[in-house]
Amino acid sequence: DEVPTVVGIFSAFGLIFSVSLFAWICCQRKSSKSNKTPPYKFVHVLKGVDIYPENLNSKKKFGADDKSEAKNKSAMPKNSLHLDLEKRDLNGNFPKTTTKMQGFPDLENPSPKHFAERKKDSVSPDSLKSITSLSSEDKQDKLGTLFFSLEYNFEKKAFVVNIKEARGLPAMDEQSMTSDPYIKMTILPEKKHKVKTRVLRKTLDPAFDETFTFYGIPYSQIQDLTLHFMVLSFDRFSRDDVIGEVLIPLAGIELSEGRLLMDREIIKRNVRKSSGRGELLVSLCYQSTTNTLTVVVLKARHLPKSDVSGLSDPYVKVNLYHAKKRISKKKTHVKKCTPNAVFNELFVFDIPCEGLDDISIEFLVLDSDRGSRNEVIGRLTLGSSAEGTGGEHWKEICEYPRRQIAKWHMLCDG
Repeated sequence: DEVPTVVGIFSAFGLIFSVSLFAWICCQRKSSKSNKTPPYKFVHVLKGVDIYPENLNSKKKFGADDKSEAKNKSAMPKNSLHLDLEKRDLNGNFPKTTTKMQGFPDLENPSPKHFAERKKDSVSPDSLKSITSLSSEDKQDKLGTLFFSLEYNFEKKAFVVNIKEARGLPAMDEQSMTSDPYIKMTILPEKKHKVKTRVLRKTLDPAFDETFTFYGIPYSQIQDLTLHFMVLSFDRFSRDDVIGEVLIPLAGIELSEGRLLMDREIIKRNVRKSSGRGELLVSLCYQSTTNTLTVVVLKARHLPKSDVSGLSDPYVKVNLYHAKKRISKKKTHVKKCTPNAVFNELFVFDIPCEGLDDISIEFLVLDSDRGSRNEVIGRLTLGSSAEGTGGEHWKEICEYPRRQIAKWHMLCDG
């Protein structure tokens, strides 16, 4: 009888020890997980961009001017963009700094006086007149003021832009009389480096305080660049509303003395006029035997500037409609930086019915934009119900099947 009792006692002690050991291990794992540093949380959506600072190196993006830097080998691809996250906290936000800079006693709440004093020292009078001069219409319809700072880090060879805040924005939501503003920034003339701030809800005086660092830009090339700020209001159910824009040519701005605080009035976006959309040369041929329509997009000419950056990057999207329903779509390749593009691309469409009575074809000339939605430059429609040259061209291809007929057409509003 004593043996089973001893075995039972040892079994009970063993069970208690196992449960205690398991509980201790679980507690240790939980505490170790809570002490781990969470990964970076990056609020700026940049597709295909390496944002971690440990992968940065000193290879230049805009070209190797210094022979000494040619020795530094790196795996960073050319024309890549890196953003500095070293100053972000664990939530991915930049902490507010209270450091004081020379000549500016209060950086947390910079006054317009401070901005004006630094601006006078760094910007030439000619550039000030060209940038700050507003027409009478702009003064009557003010869109607010943008405050930002520029800096060049000579040690890291990095150009630093801090978007601080905007004041006095107009209300884009008529019901709540507020806006949901955010800012897109582009470095011109390349248009490849585009970043944007987070959206701040229901405010007309948003305080962003977000810093963007662009590595590999030689200081000698800063003078050739231009900053383009686009101020928008987020709309959940439709396209975001454009509040205005700010264009800052960096020619004449001296960054060697440290950080430069600036403010600029937000002006209306430079929207193209409805006239002068350009022309498109297309050739069509209807094959009645095979019931196919051959479309050749040949050329475009006199295309307008897409935005402040200069020339467009046009391409053509071709949509085939049957009874007002799109049944097929094609598109050409993009032609870079030209108002007179040569495409010479052929597309063959199968017609789902006998004849072309219910068929129409639409040509959309668009400007390719890598960082945002492609903008429509102009539109052309060919069909039996089309007006002007579009209807005449369509009538000819119906009357003369198996004949390739080409015509120039004026583009209308997109």
